[in-house]
Amino acid sequence: MVSALLVVIGSLIALVVLGLVGFGVRRRLIQRPGGTFDCSARFVSPRAGQSQGKGWLYGVARYNGDRVEWFRVFSYAPRPRRWLQRDRIQVRERRHPHGEEELALLPGAVVLSCRHDGWDVELAMSEDALTGFLAWLEAAPPGQRVNVA
Repeated sequence: MVSALLVVIGSLIALVVLGLVGFGVRRRLIQRPGGTFDCSARFVSPRAGQSQGKGWLYGVARYNGDRVEWFRVFSYAPRPRRWLQRDRIQVRERRHPHGEEELALLPGAVVLSCRHDGWDVELAMSEDALTGFLAWLEAAPPGQRVNVA
């Protein structure tokens, strides 16, 4: 009886450790090509008028050519959950988090309100990441329409 309980507890601990190692390995693989930054996101459906999911989702964004790929942190999926095409992003405003957002976001985060393919998108990132993101948007190849507020 005691040995069976020890086996079950040992198996649960091993599963938890493997899960944590899996998160770490996935994050390393996402960051490997470079150009990544911590970026929380909130996506609002054009039809529902409400955020998809429940509020802010913590994630990692990665530059990949003319798009930014966004990965959820707490996921094992190897592919990005969303991607934002540079020529389809319209920046609306920049603001500091207010109310309960301050608790849900990383300290020092700045919220960037955007529109992408009919979706309202809010991205929360550090000042440094925001500067890089806006520079990436403005560095579009000649002939591409870029809308940076």
